[in-house]
Amino acid sequence: MERIYVTVSTKADVGPLSGVRVLDLSAVVLGPMGTQVLADMGADVIKIESPEGDLMRANGVVEVPGMSSIFLALNRNKRSVVLDLKTEAGRAALRRLIPTVDVLVHNMRVSAIERLGFGYDAVRALNPEIVYCAATGFGQDGPDREKPAFDDIIQAACGFVGAASINADEPDYLPSLIADKTTGLAVANAVLGALFHRERHGRGQYVEVPMLETMAAFVLTEHMGGLTYPGSKAKAGYARLLEGGRKPVRTKDGWMSLLPYTDKHWKAFFHEVDRDDLGERYNIASRADRNAHIKALYSHLRELAPLRTTAQWMKLCEQLDIPATPIYSLEALPEHPHLKAVGLFQESKHPVVGTIREIRPTARFAGTPTSIRRPAPTLGRDTAEVLREAGFEESEIKALGGS
Repeated sequence: MERIYVTVSTKADVGPLSGVRVLDLSAVVLGPMGTQVLADMGADVIKIESPEGDLMRANGVVEVPGMSSIFLALNRNKRSVVLDLKTEAGRAALRRLIPTVDVLVHNMRVSAIERLGFGYDAVRALNPEIVYCAATGFGQDGPDREKPAFDDIIQAACGFVGAASINADEPDYLPSLIADKTTGLAVANAVLGALFHRERHGRGQYVEVPMLETMAAFVLTEHMGGLTYPGSKAKAGYARLLEGGRKPVRTKDGWMSLLPYTDKHWKAFFHEVDRDDLGERYNIASRADRNAHIKALYSHLRELAPLRTTAQWMKLCEQLDIPATPIYSLEALPEHPHLKAVGLFQESKHPVVGTIREIRPTARFAGTPTSIRRPAPTLGRDTAEVLREAGFEESEIKALGGS
């Protein structure tokens, strides 16, 4: 069956979530990551910002004030509406928008949004069928529910730093906002599940996506180990990862990832470098024996890798179907042959910033294509438009700062 994918479109009605309206009260990374997934799928995401704007407008590389590289990466396909929720006029305007949407997402502390008057009970009274998603730092039935949560804190608390620091001289964070972004994806999944339930049963609901629980579950997927069995003497953790062995290897002219995995891979690799004796020594035909000696096997791999250049290893691995790749720097990714071929990076003309490079939506739907329909908005760009759609008079829009 022929599949046709579209990644750039001027249509407003593309994507599997076309017709779904999302009120996005989130900021920084976690919430905007989740709502951008929904926006890329065609949802009309209305981003509510304070007069100062999302803090992330100033983080990253900033060549045009208010339009940082990170903000551009997290807020495409959204409309920006400025409302000052510290004022009664701003809160009243938000109350009028709530009945017009299907979903509300926020990542404030629950006590903070309730003080503003937009906790779940208050919002449900305005829109009984709404899907209300709270992205929290910690589950609200636990003792840490009121604590502040940032990516670093969650990385440290969920076991991620602990696992990554085994055999290291000192603990460190992953240089990626892994907790924010992973939980953002969980937000999108949760909202999609609640929307499907509403479609089938006609009922909205409250959804909570806590960072700590989400990331602890994420980390422990492969690291439960002995924790799986109460009373077991086995430790937590996946030994093949924690005990070392798999590391980037130095070649004759650089570094790469080289990963013989099956007995067929190891046998072919050792044969090509005239070390069949190693395959026999570790009985690589047995998965159990390979696992028992995996650290030694990868140690031999690192000893042998400098015999050839990265290009020579890549050619050999392609012939033998062994997983391998050069190590790409961040700057080199736009020239990655595969990413270039599939058009992951594309250039577009932003009306304020000028020409920008951005990443297209990665999920591809043959029947309801995802697309980049709108550039990331300037602060308040769509205030008047959205308020008019909600029935506001021009005098009301002007009083709220729209034009």
